Amino acid sequence: MKNSSKFKTIFKTFVAAIALSVVFAACSKDRIEPQQVAGLSVIMAFPDTMSLDFIIDQTRVNDRNPLKYNSKIDYLNLFPGTRRLGVTKRNGNKLLMSENFNLQSGVGYSVFVLDTLSTNTKKFLLTEDDLSAPEADKAKVRFINLSKDGGALSLGIQGKETNLFTSKAFYEYTTFAAVDPGESVTFNIKEGTTATVKATVPNVKIEKGKIYTIYAKGIQTATIDSLKLGAAIYTHK
Repeated sequence: MKNSSKFKTIFKTFVAAIALSVVFAACSKDRIEPQQVAGLSVIMAFPDTMSLDFIIDQTRVNDRNPLKYNSKIDYLNLFPGTRRLGVTKRNGNKLLMSENFNLQSGVGYSVFVLDTLSTNTKKFLLTEDDLSAPEADKAKVRFINLSKDGGALSLGIQGKETNLFTSKAFYEYTTFAAVDPGESVTFNIKEGTTATVKATVPNVKIEKGKIYTIYAKGIQTATIDSLKLGAAIYTHK
């Protein structure tokens, strides 16, 4: 398995525009040819204590830091087309699981690592990310249910009567919705259509112009506290 730094992180460029390109110099001294790319961020949502490496085709992309539960790799720029995504144990050479995905040029994706068991079919979740700018003076938020035994879950903002999103089952995710920015916003993940709060993302600063994903994570019946049903938020960058 190769280690490589050829996968460079795309930062604000991806949020600033849907159509995205990296410019490569051609053989001619004065000629520049744009090369279309796809963007891919990686989120470790597998509730386990093991450390993993993420593999794209034959290349390990997290050379310095292991991929642990709740960790994230920001957008990488990839040539579009069919790419094989997989994971190994840290510094291992045997793929625990892998799957082919077709990535389109000019599109940002998030891939969530969900499981490494060969008997489970839902090993990855790949989402297409809407990275267009939020409405004026707004932010954008979406919700994903990645707790496989947590049941249907809803997402609301503390202090507001109406939920942002309602009753999403495991592996389901929403489109992005506009939300007001705030210095200290608490998001509540609720059981189904009830008011019972199962997890919270407390006191988050939501900034206008930014794009967020909130996801339910963990296992309700876990015996290790850090792996129990919870919630996390990240910014698309």
